[in-house]
Amino acid sequence: MSMFEATGVGSHPGEDHFEALRVVFGELPGLPYLPELPGRGVGADLVGRTAALLVDLPVEVQPSGWRLSDRPGRDHHRAVDHLRRDLDGLEEVGHDYAGPLKLQVCGPWTLAGAIELKYGDKMLADAGAVRDLTASLAQGVADHVAEVRRRLPGVTEIVLQLDEPGLPGVLAGTVPTASGFGRLAAVEGSRVAESMRLFGDPIVHCCAPSVPLRLLRTAGVRGVSVDASLLSRRDDDAVGEALEAGLLLFLGVVPGTDTRLPDTGVVARPAVDLWRRLGFPPDKLAGQVVLTPACGLAGASPRYARAALAACRKGAQVLRDDPASGLQAG
Repeated sequence: MSMFEATGVGSHPGEDHFEALRVVFGELPGLPYLPELPGRGVGADLVGRTAALLVDLPVEVQPSGWRLSDRPGRDHHRAVDHLRRDLDGLEEVGHDYAGPLKLQVCGPWTLAGAIELKYGDKMLADAGAVRDLTASLAQGVADHVAEVRRRLPGVTEIVLQLDEPGLPGVLAGTVPTASGFGRLAAVEGSRVAESMRLFGDPIVHCCAPSVPLRLLRTAGVRGVSVDASLLSRRDDDAVGEALEAGLLLFLGVVPGTDTRLPDTGVVARPAVDLWRRLGFPPDKLAGQVVLTPACGLAGASPRYARAALAACRKGAQVLRDDPASGLQAG
C-alpha cells in the first residue's frame, strides 16, 4: 500500500513560508512537501524558483520574461535567497520529522518553453539548448535533494515532482515563439521520455488537458499527478494501463481556489468512480491513488488552503479504511 494517501501540489497563498510549512506538516503527515509561495514575486514563481537550481545557467528577468544571462544578477540572487529561506524554514519546522517528503520543481520542457536564449527565441527552439538545460536541471535537482537530506536527516525518501503544465503543448507544437507570431515545432515523444530518465523516477504533474499518460508510462516515471475533472472516459484505457504498470496516480479532487468543500465521501468519489469503471479490486485503491487538490493553492485564501489539504487527507482515509463501501455506493 502507498503510505502517501494525500498531499498537495505545491504552491500556497501569501508570503509567510513558516505558516505554509506548519499547515503542510500539520495537515499532511503522510507526505508533506516544501511549499512554494509565488505571491512573494520575482524568483518565487515556478520558473524563477527552479532556475535558481540550475548549474552554470544563470537567468535574469526581461520585459518578455526569464532569459539566459552571462552571469547571475539581482533576479537570480533573489530566487536563490527565497529558496534558502524556505530551506531554513523547512529545517526548523520539520527538524524532528521522519518519513517521506515531496519536492517540486518545474520540469525541463515547461522550463524550456518559458526561458529565452540570450539573443532570440525560447530554449525550446534549440535542441542543444534543451539538452544543456535538462542536464543542468538534473544536476541542480540532485544537489537540492542532497541538501534537503542533509538538513532533515529523518527523511526516509524524497519524492520528486516535476511540474510540466506545458508538456501537452510541447508535444502538440502549440508553444508560441518568443515573438508570439509563430509556433515552435512539436517535440518527439522519445526526446521527452529520454529526458525524464535523468530525474530517476519522478512524479510528473500536469494540470492541463491531454496529459500524455502513455508516453509518461513508457518513460518510467513513478507516477502522474492530474486534475480529476480534466480526465474523461477517453482517458480510461491510458489510466488503466498506467495503474496496471504500477504507477501511482496523484488525483486532484478538490478545487485549488476557494469554494464550499463537499462531504468527505464526495471528495473521494472521483477516485472511487474511476476505480469502479476500470474494474480494479477495491483493496488496491488506497495503494495506488494519492488525493490532492486539483492544482496549486496560490490563488486560494490561507483558510481555504488548509481546509483543502485536510479534505484530501480525510478523503484518503475513506479510500484506505472502507474502499469497498465507496465502490458499492451510488
